[in-house]
Amino acid sequence: MLEKALRWIDAHLLIVLVAVLALRSGFLFGNGLNLIGDESYYWDWSRRPDWCYYSKPPMVAWLIGAATWLFGDYTAVVRLPTLVLGTVFLAYFHATAKAFYGSRAAAMALLLMLATPINVLANFLMTIDPPLYCFWIMTLYYLRRALFDGDAKAWLWAGCASAAALLSKQAAMALPIMLLVFLACDPRRRHYVKSEYWLYLLPMLLAAVPILWWNQQHDWVMFGHSKGHFGSHEATSLARHFQHARDFMLYQLLLLSPVICVLVIWTSLQAAWGFKRLDAEQQFLWLMGPVLVLGVLLLSFLQKVQGNWPMPFYISGLILLAGRWAAGAWKKTVKFALGFGYLLVAMTYILPVLLHAFHLKGTALDPTKRFESWQELATNVHFERLIAQPNLDDAFIVALGHRYLASELGFYLPDHPRVYRYEESGRIMSQYEVWPGPDRYAGKNAFIVGERPAEAVPQALKDAFARFSFVAEVANPNNPASPYFIYLGENLLAWPDPAKPTNQE
Repeated sequence: MLEKALRWIDAHLLIVLVAVLALRSGFLFGNGLNLIGDESYYWDWSRRPDWCYYSKPPMVAWLIGAATWLFGDYTAVVRLPTLVLGTVFLAYFHATAKAFYGSRAAAMALLLMLATPINVLANFLMTIDPPLYCFWIMTLYYLRRALFDGDAKAWLWAGCASAAALLSKQAAMALPIMLLVFLACDPRRRHYVKSEYWLYLLPMLLAAVPILWWNQQHDWVMFGHSKGHFGSHEATSLARHFQHARDFMLYQLLLLSPVICVLVIWTSLQAAWGFKRLDAEQQFLWLMGPVLVLGVLLLSFLQKVQGNWPMPFYISGLILLAGRWAAGAWKKTVKFALGFGYLLVAMTYILPVLLHAFHLKGTALDPTKRFESWQELATNVHFERLIAQPNLDDAFIVALGHRYLASELGFYLPDHPRVYRYEESGRIMSQYEVWPGPDRYAGKNAFIVGERPAEAVPQALKDAFARFSFVAEVANPNNPASPYFIYLGENLLAWPDPAKPTNQE
């Protein structure tokens, strides 16, 4: 039965892609889940197109901006690019696996990919990851054609895909590095370093120029942010290190599904042990992903590692696993992995229904709770705004707290206002500190929203207005014990200088 399914998938790939697209479209437009903080944050970026931002290159903002420019600022529209990117990804993923191992292994690789919960999330949440995954697999496809089929034009196509990946996330810098390692390891293809490699690298260098220029204009803030993810900033016990590694591994098991994750890691370890016995194509696949997975796993014992860091590296790992399966390995285990993976995928899709059926909606056991609270909060804030000052054109908004508060209010308040954020420390902690403050609103009023009672509001912020008064207290849907407070600052005198932070007892 499995063999028939594999043959059918390869012969009817377009039908499979359309069916998956239809399923994902139905979930996207029918789930009713609000944007998470990162999505609204990137949406706010999209309102100010630029060459780079505080923590990431600009691709995610460009894609969201294109979608909302065409169809408006709606939750589903912000996520709409994931449908396109995900479909293109699957098409290139199948084509890449087929080029390496043939049609049977390609169909299995596609089944394995569709059995991972991360593939559901990457085609629903519009973060930096969907474009990275899409352009990553495009890079692998064209590099394979260039390296093993002798397609001279494919070098430039691979370079363009890598440039797009670099504009999506800094992790794309691993692509030219690992390609160079492969060329150094393969004497038959080492001559490509003289010219073809530089043709590949040229689009990436061109894409890097505006990113570097932007950072030079903004004190290299993106590089400072990225550097902060590495190294330990304080003494950490051995038990804490193991806790970080445990949490990271649990994250991997959940995102890939446990059996598929273990199979990919074990296959990667086997390839590492017998690297010299692998043929050139298998060595290429291992270097373009699995070795990096193993590297991040080791890193997780040394410091805290974000769970999504190695996700693009699993792409070639899944292809390598499918090739091993086609050669006769893991026959029964892969079948079990597919069954268990699709069970998790199905549960992911029907989770909103299950929560309603078991009366778990809004409880501590509801993992979708953080998707739903922002619109409720924005509705309450908007109601209090209208009561305090019906003419909203003469007032701006300041978020006193996390960057997510600023971006979610900006998105879910009906007038999509420009929301500013007050950072008491005076440090650049988000894109909101990179952008100019609300100086153009001098003489205007502001609504200040945060979880701080009046006595905890920074004095510098209070002094920025001629009058500062309490407006209302609204419920915090995520944390009832920590309500939000709304204040009205009347007649902005001067926005506090972030270079001069206020120290309060």
